[in-house]
Amino acid sequence: MSAADTAVPFVWFDFGGVLSPPLDELFLRYEQVAGIPVDLFKYAIAEVGNQYGLAPLAPIELALLDERAWVSKLHAVLRAKAPELDLSRSEPDFGKQWFAGHRVNDAVREFAIELAEGGTRVGVLSNNVVEWEPYWRAMIDLDDVLSALIDSCKVGFRKPDPEIFAIAAETAGVEPGQCILIDDLAENCAAAKESGWTAVRFRDAGQAIGEVREALERWPG
Repeated sequence: MSAADTAVPFVWFDFGGVLSPPLDELFLRYEQVAGIPVDLFKYAIAEVGNQYGLAPLAPIELALLDERAWVSKLHAVLRAKAPELDLSRSEPDFGKQWFAGHRVNDAVREFAIELAEGGTRVGVLSNNVVEWEPYWRAMIDLDDVLSALIDSCKVGFRKPDPEIFAIAAETAGVEPGQCILIDDLAENCAAAKESGWTAVRFRDAGQAIGEVREALERWPG
């Protein structure tokens, strides 16, 4: 790789909360659909994570159990915590229910397409779940644009573990210093920076896109 090549940036997009609608919005919608209050649902997710000694979603995002087993564990926690709660609307095929009716963040998707068409390679770096892939990949509809896709459930590491950033850069064939991450979680941005990446904390589409544009304008080479 030439010196000129090492200066070419590679922009990585998170999925949840960046290419997807805001996570708080999605949790509220799931409450409406499944009838599980957001605070109880988040409690159950955290408790299942605790059973593995891991972060809330880590067991399923690392494919340590499948979707239906995860939902079964969630239901067990919810029954113990709130036995009066009606779980009849919470389906075992969680991804199908969760993603139904979801729309991509159009501004972010269009920005990814714009970058790719302008010659900047783009990828998705996501903590995600095996069974959910058909739903979220169809939702963002970027398969013809992406140069790389790194999914925690496939590589066995999840953000903010530094190993997933190393895997992403190696897969893309770039150095860490060439990578820009757009992510809504502070801990993921901090870990990316510690791995030698540039990181933009996503708060809304206009802010994040503006900051990435500024970073690209200042990019060396």
